[in-house]
Amino acid sequence: MIYLDNAATTLYKPPEVGQAMLDALQTAGNPGRGAHAPTLHASRIVYETREALAQLFHAEGPACIAFASNATQALNTAINGLFGPGDHVITTVCEHNSVLRPLYRLQRQGGEVSFVDVDANGVLCYAQFEQLLRPNTRGVVVTGASNVTGNRTDLAFVSAFAKKHGLLFLVDAAQTAGAMPVDVQALGIDVLCFTGHKALLGPQGTGGLYVRPGLQVAPLVVGGSGVHSFDERHPVEMPTALEAGTLNVPGIAGLGAGVRWLLTQGVEALETKENALARLFYETVREIPGVRLYGDFTAPRAPIVSLNLAGEDSARVADALWEEYGICVRAGAHCAPLMHKALGTVEQGVVRFSFSHTNTREEALAAARAVRSLAEE
Repeated sequence: MIYLDNAATTLYKPPEVGQAMLDALQTAGNPGRGAHAPTLHASRIVYETREALAQLFHAEGPACIAFASNATQALNTAINGLFGPGDHVITTVCEHNSVLRPLYRLQRQGGEVSFVDVDANGVLCYAQFEQLLRPNTRGVVVTGASNVTGNRTDLAFVSAFAKKHGLLFLVDAAQTAGAMPVDVQALGIDVLCFTGHKALLGPQGTGGLYVRPGLQVAPLVVGGSGVHSFDERHPVEMPTALEAGTLNVPGIAGLGAGVRWLLTQGVEALETKENALARLFYETVREIPGVRLYGDFTAPRAPIVSLNLAGEDSARVADALWEEYGICVRAGAHCAPLMHKALGTVEQGVVRFSFSHTNTREEALAAARAVRSLAEE
């Protein structure tokens, strides 16, 4: 089997991840709910994972990191907790439904949303940010990289625009956290939402958000906190403010192990390998007759290559890749409907090949050979 669906979830984790989860299942109590050894051990696991994530993202400190079950929950928390009726938000057609649907709900509640378009290669039309600005614009929400084309967003440009106009700057880092360096302070990011199960190499059901110190996000969920139990209102101090209920300690233990492995290996070194594999695959398939590629391959990008074979339905191509060649890819809409409208692939979808450092040169070439064979049928 050749696994090239890493943009959906990374399959091959460092062995430390599973071991950390198993150890936590057998030894960790409920963090912040007692003073005995098991609960203190759980609290240390949680805190050490916050520390690792703060180091990875160059955050001001561990208290800036709040955990969630995935990037979708984190984005819902941020969007619902920062924007309300009367607010205008600028976003892009590159976004995943985890951004779009909370913003559509905001619209139904009396908010306003505008979308920056893309060109034929899926590259954002950056001049539109200024054109879409309104007196009631409150924030900008963008993805770090498209999960369809692999095109990166110029976060420095968007940050400068946001700071120029006093806007909140939110980033969906589902495709970039762990896959490329992220410095929240250098980029002036107010909220960074991430998932644990992709390039951070943690288990599914983990994720969270970085929140800039001093910025208060209204919680999506309130309830048990382990502190201030007689208060009618949920605590406002980070990270407790955004972490009602018992945390997923085994999952957080696995996420911490994955992040520490990344820090040891170096994100830049892993990024170089992944991008080299994606480039090798791209260069090998780009001249195959009938292959249509999507995205800008002249600029830095995520390790994603999306394509179609003439008029063939993307799901049929993905099925053939699996059934005939044992290659795992993702076909369809990828939960990014506006990008497919922009690319003209609403009916066909696209076939997405996404690479990890666990892949090899031989696997990239084998996938390219499979594409050629299918194109020649």
